[in-house]
Amino acid sequence: IEEIEEIFTSMGFEVEDGPEIEDEYHNFEALNILAHHPARDMHDTFYLPQNRLLRTHTSPVQIRAMRQRQPPMAVMSIGKVYRVDSDTTHSPMFHQFEAFMVNTDITFGDLKGTLDHFIEALFQRQIESRLRPSYFPFTEPSAEMDIKWAIRKEVDGVMTTVEEWLEVLGAGMIHPQVMRNGGLDPE
Repeated sequence: IEEIEEIFTSMGFEVEDGPEIEDEYHNFEALNILAHHPARDMHDTFYLPQNRLLRTHTSPVQIRAMRQRQPPMAVMSIGKVYRVDSDTTHSPMFHQFEAFMVNTDITFGDLKGTLDHFIEALFQRQIESRLRPSYFPFTEPSAEMDIKWAIRKEVDGVMTTVEEWLEVLGAGMIHPQVMRNGGLDPE
């Protein structure tokens, strides 16, 4: 956590925190996750009394930060998130981080450059990356980032090192409606 924070603060991001117990507006509605979205089902979300829930991602921090600050802003958040999951490969509590910038003339190229810088700083070496189209209700356009990763595996009965793509994060430009929900003009 400290290493990730250090990388982002060195790029000018400020660290922001948010509540782990959230309301449905900040956790879902303000982020374009509408009432019929599967993420809002009981099998994905820990609901609490009085329309509260354990946050399912760190994105509610985005809405709160946009409502408290004025552009330009560069904010990162890291913390515990919770999801109902009975699959043995997943934990019901894990850490997630996100970072976002709001300013004029920010492009998808700026996003890719920031992500490449982060990945190379984290792994302390040059790493080939790619962005694949994806979908998140709170970003438009959305992408998944993969990195080229060397792994040992058996090929034709011989252990060898091969490079494969490894998905490491999701990303995108803040959806205009999410910016409006954060009290900002997307233009």
